Amino acid sequence: MNVLIIEDENSLAMEIAEFLQKEGFIIELARRKKSAEEKIFVNSYDFILLDLGLPDGDGFDLLKYLKDIPGRDDSVIVLTARGSLDDRIKGLEEGADDYLAKPFALTELLARMHAIIRRKHKVEKNEFKVHDFTLNIQNRTVCYGDERLNLTKKEYEIFNYLVLNKNRVIPRVNLTEHVWGDILEVNSDSNFVDVHVKNLRKKLSQMAPIDWFETVRSVGYRINI
Repeated sequence: MNVLIIEDENSLAMEIAEFLQKEGFIIELARRKKSAEEKIFVNSYDFILLDLGLPDGDGFDLLKYLKDIPGRDDSVIVLTARGSLDDRIKGLEEGADDYLAKPFALTELLARMHAIIRRKHKVEKNEFKVHDFTLNIQNRTVCYGDERLNLTKKEYEIFNYLVLNKNRVIPRVNLTEHVWGDILEVNSDSNFVDVHVKNLRKKLSQMAPIDWFETVRSVGYRINI
């Protein structure tokens, strides 16, 4: 999953980035409102972590800019020292998914991100039953019974993203954006996505039939549950 951290305090931005990278997230950073707008215009994100007190503008204006873009589904967590009740209410009313006052524990931030994933995809636990397999978003594992599959980081991310968007055709470009990050840095003519998917399917099929893992010709992939 890809995350945009919008935070002008460099030490905090780097601390969050390093922590989330260790948890398997793809990270981009923006320290100004203008640069954040440019990134949001080009890419979509699974999460946007938004500081309100930016040097060149108010984070609430950036939140409104994001929510005014048709079709956007980025989850937003406001991270700010402005912890008044009025600010929290305004942030939620403007479309933020959660509000975390500084200082905060990074483990709490991660727990809130997992909670948003569960709400967004209408699941009660961190585990998803995928036919004969179990996906655990907290432990970042895929198991067949008691046996854990030896997936690479990218193979796990592909499976995770397709499962979270079950029964939907996910175009290759969307899969690339959410698993690898900035699509401008990716060669659109490359077949590296297909190679990773092929390896993932091979590992899954060694355990059980996977006729539910569908390739949609010339478009992308779909997991049917």
